[in-house]
Amino acid sequence: MTDFDATRPAREVLTPSALNARARDLLEGAFPLVWVEGELSNVSRPASGHLYFTLKDAAAQIRAAMFRPRSTYLRFRPAEGMHVLVRARVSLYEPRGDYQLIAEHMEEAGEGALKREFEALKARLAAEGLFDVARKRALPRFPRRIGVITSPSGAAVRDVLSVIRRRFPLVEIEVLPVPVQGKEAPPAIVAMLRRAGGSGRYDALLLTRGGGSLEDLWAFNDEAVARAIHASAVPVVSAVGHEIDFTIADFVADLRAPTPSAAAELLVPDRAALAHLLAQRRDRLALLMRRRLQALAQGLDQRLARLGAQRPQARLALGRERLAALLARLRHAQRSRRDARAAALAQLHARLLAEHPGARLRARAQHLQALRQRLHAACARGLERRALRLGQLARTLNAVSPLATLERGYAILFDAEGRVLRSTAAAAPGDAVRARLADGELRLQVLSKG
Repeated sequence: MTDFDATRPAREVLTPSALNARARDLLEGAFPLVWVEGELSNVSRPASGHLYFTLKDAAAQIRAAMFRPRSTYLRFRPAEGMHVLVRARVSLYEPRGDYQLIAEHMEEAGEGALKREFEALKARLAAEGLFDVARKRALPRFPRRIGVITSPSGAAVRDVLSVIRRRFPLVEIEVLPVPVQGKEAPPAIVAMLRRAGGSGRYDALLLTRGGGSLEDLWAFNDEAVARAIHASAVPVVSAVGHEIDFTIADFVADLRAPTPSAAAELLVPDRAALAHLLAQRRDRLALLMRRRLQALAQGLDQRLARLGAQRPQARLALGRERLAALLARLRHAQRSRRDARAAALAQLHARLLAEHPGARLRARAQHLQALRQRLHAACARGLERRALRLGQLARTLNAVSPLATLERGYAILFDAEGRVLRSTAAAAPGDAVRARLADGELRLQVLSKG
């Protein structure tokens, strides 16, 4: 018989299933999702589609299950001995009382670790600004020399050289050999980038290699390589792997090309397109030159016409024409006046004849004589006034005539082409010139300038 103590709590008695359920709740609540890396063994996939397996290392093992449909999303087929990385919940399998993992994701361990390292480095370099678009430099339009950093024996360098020879054979290509895979590749690539960028020989650098697995391309995910690309003094083009492959070098480089051949096409222009462009520019230049020459010729014709109108010969001809017009007007005025006087005389003569008686005839005869004298006097005065006016016009015309200037002892100089010399700058020692005087011309030669 046991003693009864009222101060002690009642004893809790659990069944195995209840204990396992409570242990399961404690495990699932205490542990978040965990990543577990290990070797697969006892792999089983029954008809239900679930995946059962054991994860082990050299010292321990743990059972795990991946239920459908999680198991149907796997991109590889799990097999015995495969090294994997599993994201899982810690739980308890109640029927046996064994704790196990409930897997939600599984990937091959080597590639998965590399991917995580890749994403971590990518995020860190992006935060530092190494991927900023603003810092990326434009490629030279017509590079003279390009350095290709790659393996000299790979297919990538052959593709690059073939495309560049076809598109733009004027550019000089230098292959800068480096290993592109393995532990020795990153330091070799870094050293070559620094040496090539600091040499001043290249207008652009192409960092390239052919396709491969993530491990094969890992040298181009190296942090030192990324910082060497960022510090390069010349633009760097990255063309690593195939179109679906992306490396840290692609994000840091000034330009990423999907393939080595595409990088070659981006680095150099197409000579056929350049030839077409040059033909278009040449035709346009010829058209512009023709239009310009036509405009200059029209301007020259206009200036020659103006110059011709201002020559002394032309001005003299214009003066002659004006003088002839004035003389014609004077003759016409004289004829008009004479005709008017003749008409008046005829009228008077008719009236005289109409009044025939002798006295009136004598008076009229005297009056007629007086009128005739007045008429002659008036004609003489009119002729005298016209002569005076004509003399004034002649003197005015003679005052503005170049010939009058020449008669005062001046001369007009012409060069060998007949142009008037207006300044000493228009003639040089030894030039032949003509001097126009009032009574003829003299042929002279310039000895010197005063």
